[in-house]
Amino acid sequence: MREDDGERGSAIVEFVFVALVVFVPLVYLVAGFSAVQRGVFAADAAAREAGRAIGTAPDPVTGEARAEAAAALAVEDQSVSATDVRVAYVPAGVACTAGNGGYTPALVPGEEFSVCVTVTVRVPLLPDFVDANTATGQFVVERDRYVDP
Repeated sequence: MREDDGERGSAIVEFVFVALVVFVPLVYLVAGFSAVQRGVFAADAAAREAGRAIGTAPDPVTGEARAEAAAALAVEDQSVSATDVRVAYVPAGVACTAGNGGYTPALVPGEEFSVCVTVTVRVPLLPDFVDANTATGQFVVERDRYVDP
C-alpha cells in the first residue's frame, strides 16, 4: 500500500466544493447583470419607438395609443414583460426623473417634448415584490414645423 492512497477521491470533493462556492454565485451574478442590462436596452428602445410613433401621429389620442403599442412591442422584443412598462411625457429640456409625467403633448407643428419609458427589471430568483430595479429611457421628439394641422 502506498502513502498517497489515503487521498484518493479528494480531487472530486475539492472540485465540487469549488464549483458550489465559486461557479454558482458567478453564474447567478452574470444572469442578474444580463437581466438588468436587458431592461436598460428595453427602456431605451421603447422610448425611441414610442417617440417615433407619437411624433408622426395626426392627433394626440391616436399618438398616445400608437406610442403605448410601440413601447410594448419594443420591450417584448428584448424579452421583458410588457406589463412592467410605463410611458410618460415631459416638456423639452426636463429630465424624466424630474418630471412627474403630467405633461400631455398637443402635437402642434414645431412642438418639442420628451418621451420617458420606465421598465421594471426583474432579477432572476428574486421575489416579485422586489421591483426596486427600474430602467428609464428618454427620447426627445421634435414635431416637424411644416405639417398639415
